[in-house]
Amino acid sequence: MKRIFLIEDDQAIAKNLMLLLQSEGFIVTHAATRKEATDALADNKFDLALIDISLPDGNGFTVCTEVKEVQNIPVIFLTASGDEASVVTGLNMGADDYITKPFRPRELIARIGTALRKSGRSAATFEVCGLQVDTASGVVKKDGSEVFLSALEYRLLLMFVNNPKSIITRDRLLDELWDAAGEFVNDNTLTVYIKRLREKIEDDPGKPKIIRTVRGTGYRLGDGHAPE
Repeated sequence: MKRIFLIEDDQAIAKNLMLLLQSEGFIVTHAATRKEATDALADNKFDLALIDISLPDGNGFTVCTEVKEVQNIPVIFLTASGDEASVVTGLNMGADDYITKPFRPRELIARIGTALRKSGRSAATFEVCGLQVDTASGVVKKDGSEVFLSALEYRLLLMFVNNPKSIITRDRLLDELWDAAGEFVNDNTLTVYIKRLREKIEDDPGKPKIIRTVRGTGYRLGDGHAPE
């Protein structure tokens, strides 16, 4: 699993970002200040950093420089300001990309995938029953043809891809999935999303082979899965 270093002082934003990134299969370490970031940087290895430009004890530009000097990993700036000066400064400091808040979850995941791929740190493509999932680019294909999933359907699929040998309970899915508005998915809507996902990725949704039901427990990924 890829390790993401999140430096964000807004606790609400940080919590939602951590839930999103964890549901996509990333391991996340969070720091709320420059000092916390410096300490974490010394004790951990990361694959990519998400850095808020505004921090209570400094700014993200300085943290970016420290990250690049210590680990030389891709950096994406999170900024509430879309002004040209901040963007140019960030890129000149060595950042690989930036995204302006508020942002769409799928856009952020796609940008992370692109940065990891360019740095040679992208995750492997996963295949099961003719379905290919490129977790770096966010592209899903069935027998060579692209399958277009909603943000929640994609996160749901990744839960199974990232836990290929596990039975995933409905309670766990409910805990880790939420819709684009930030509201938790309830039991009825989870059933609907499972049904919609199966309709898009299964040869026969009535007899699913990719997302298998484990009666009384939850779901599991079908047999024949393998990373490429």
